Amino acid sequence: MTGFRFSPFSKGESSKFDELFKLFKQLITHTSGDVEEALDWLKQLDQEYQLTNSDYTLDDFINDLKKKGYLRDKNDGQGGMVITPKTEQAIRNNALEHIFGKLKKGGSGNHKTSYAGKNGEDVSSDLRAFEFGDSPQSIAMIESLKQAQINHGIQDFKLTENDLLVGEQEFKTQTATVLMIDISHSMILYGEDRITPAKMVAMALAEMIQRNYPKDSLDIIVFGNDAWKIQLKDLPYLQVGPYHTNTVAGLELAMSLLRKNKSANKQIFMITDGKPSCLKENGEYYMNSFGLDRRIVNKCLTLAAACKRSKIDITTFMVARDNYLREFIDEFTEANQGKAYFTGLKGLGEMIFRDYTRKKNKRV
Repeated sequence: MTGFRFSPFSKGESSKFDELFKLFKQLITHTSGDVEEALDWLKQLDQEYQLTNSDYTLDDFINDLKKKGYLRDKNDGQGGMVITPKTEQAIRNNALEHIFGKLKKGGSGNHKTSYAGKNGEDVSSDLRAFEFGDSPQSIAMIESLKQAQINHGIQDFKLTENDLLVGEQEFKTQTATVLMIDISHSMILYGEDRITPAKMVAMALAEMIQRNYPKDSLDIIVFGNDAWKIQLKDLPYLQVGPYHTNTVAGLELAMSLLRKNKSANKQIFMITDGKPSCLKENGEYYMNSFGLDRRIVNKCLTLAAACKRSKIDITTFMVARDNYLREFIDEFTEANQGKAYFTGLKGLGEMIFRDYTRKKNKRV
């Protein structure tokens, strides 16, 4: 008798382009969209680690980037190349896979709460017996007819109230999130690049929301001496500036955006590594980089309490571990009754992901 012969399964190797493109996406994020600088880094890595060979050179890779629509020539006539929207999308996908892992397809598009009710938004596949007060629209007619046939048979077929089945309805909530990113100069001080992980988190969070929770909203703001809103497409190009840290301006802008949103859940995620050191009052900047200035700190605490009254949760991700900063964040978190994580950079994205998805089980 002839049987089946099984051979060892081997996963196909990725192409040389795919290997280089994976590295290029990381470099282009680190260089804030500077193609020439990213390619210079890639050339140095190629010389040190022999990433390419005679069959596929770095010039071949650059030509493929152009052919596939990831790079285009600048329109200013001065030469050079820039990334395309296709590359921006690829960078966001890369951030999502790198930080959050592969997500299951077919997300429902909402945050489900952990209880069912009679006035929910969507009908689930679970059925129960009809009860007085249930909406007629919730009756599952086909299943009710089947139930009547089982209960009474074909010969004496009838449909009674006891045969009716209704679909359980699930309450769902929408979440409005503002992600605040500190772009003060300290985000690149002391030889540690803190801004690139922050950008990666923002891109991954935005991509996750678009895929799994399209009814949710995400606004991204940056804060230095001032605060302003940026678009998702701007993230790869985001750079740290010669700024102090005006946390107050960031919170005021975040609150303004959330007040206009009608979602049931409202929250602020703040990624920062430093103390608030800047304030703008009556058009004038007040700055103090030495220690914790109570004039600035008290304004931050006032806004934290105001967010609490407006039912806006604040979760702070402090990517520094100085003791006096911990004391400020503890005081700030207590004023809002929110949460704080002293994370460093390791695991930052995973913690934000868990904190965000935990809203799915929040009762409103």
